Amino acid sequence: MTAYRTVRGRLIIACAVIFWISTLPNLFAQSIPASTDAGELHNLIQPHLPHPLAEDNQPVDTLDVAIALNQNAEPVVFSIPGFHSLGCAKCHEGESLHLKAADRMRRVLARLKAIQPDLTAVPLRQYIIQSWSDALLAPHQLAHATFDTIRISPAAILIDDKAYQEATHLHESLHLTQKFVGPANELEAYGLNIISDPRFLILNFPYFEDVVKTFFMPDFPLVLNDFFSRPVKEKLNVPREVQWFLSPFSAEQLEQLKQSIEKMKPLLSEVSRLNREHPRESAYLSEQAGNPALLLEIVAAHHLPIPAPSISTETRRKAFELFELQMNKTDNTRLGYKVNRKKEALLFIQHHLKVTAPITRLALYFQLLKQRFVKQDGKIALEVKEQEEFKAYTLSKIEGIRKMINYKGLSKIEREAAQKLIGRN
Repeated sequence: MTAYRTVRGRLIIACAVIFWISTLPNLFAQSIPASTDAGELHNLIQPHLPHPLAEDNQPVDTLDVAIALNQNAEPVVFSIPGFHSLGCAKCHEGESLHLKAADRMRRVLARLKAIQPDLTAVPLRQYIIQSWSDALLAPHQLAHATFDTIRISPAAILIDDKAYQEATHLHESLHLTQKFVGPANELEAYGLNIISDPRFLILNFPYFEDVVKTFFMPDFPLVLNDFFSRPVKEKLNVPREVQWFLSPFSAEQLEQLKQSIEKMKPLLSEVSRLNREHPRESAYLSEQAGNPALLLEIVAAHHLPIPAPSISTETRRKAFELFELQMNKTDNTRLGYKVNRKKEALLFIQHHLKVTAPITRLALYFQLLKQRFVKQDGKIALEVKEQEEFKAYTLSKIEGIRKMINYKGLSKIEREAAQKLIGRN
């Protein structure tokens, strides 16, 4: 197949400035409810489902345009691999798609800066619209931030436009600024999403549930049950979570969520700080515990008043022993298990120690976190007890990045950025 590759230099700066200025009035207009219904979104997505690639053969043609997102920035390469060979050119004018993508990213980066003004510059060097699934963009993924690159499917762009108000782009842009890999990164990114729209607090509840119901909304489980009990249409090519997101939502419950998130903002800011200052420890401890919410729960235990459980000193001592036993296990990081050690300990405490009240069990858990991670000087210390295990974990993650570098679908920009990440760790 004859390679088709159009590479443009920087677009005229004046054009970039016009696009930049035009996005500013819309910067904080992201809370407007989406008007698209699931059926309409299904019809839009249908022609944009991933193409199968024969024997994982990457397309050899691509349409690339380099666009500066502001006057002082290096241009970002906006790319559509397989634009002609996979049939995109039959319905789309490629440069128009790239200009829309650049416009979108200007809005998103400005919004990210507004929410997190102390955030360092986002190292976005490449934006790839990928119309197939592979090792870099699995079938269930809307998008993926790799190395200085955002990869996103055409269907995901439509979902982000019609339903999520660009929350996927916001999420992946934050990932580009993170220093290591692991579950703490997702916690930080979903924290950004719930600030942008409280409905994401429900969609991504495993990251926030126990903090919310212990300290802010005791009836949060009822809100979850109400949200997820609404019917979805299984035959539609619209993910279930998107259908739930588009469904009518209780204004009263939405206001409750907003108020809880407002109170959580200082905690989320602390989570971001810890993940920036201790990226490997945050990743290891979260994965060891099998608990993506761990960092937020440690911060909550430090800063919020923990309910006083009405139990005996002996029961408390035994409960702490069960927590320590579970959380010190290294099977998750060493053997690749996915066991939530907190939930395991809570079940033991419920059935063996007969602590029946959920709020009492959670209070014990938060007390344990405070005792374990908050030092006498009042600071959080993310200490890893098993240093050899920690070193092995870090090396395994770096080895995973090395293997990814050899994947034939990785771009030159991604390989260069991956090498830099390895060098920093």
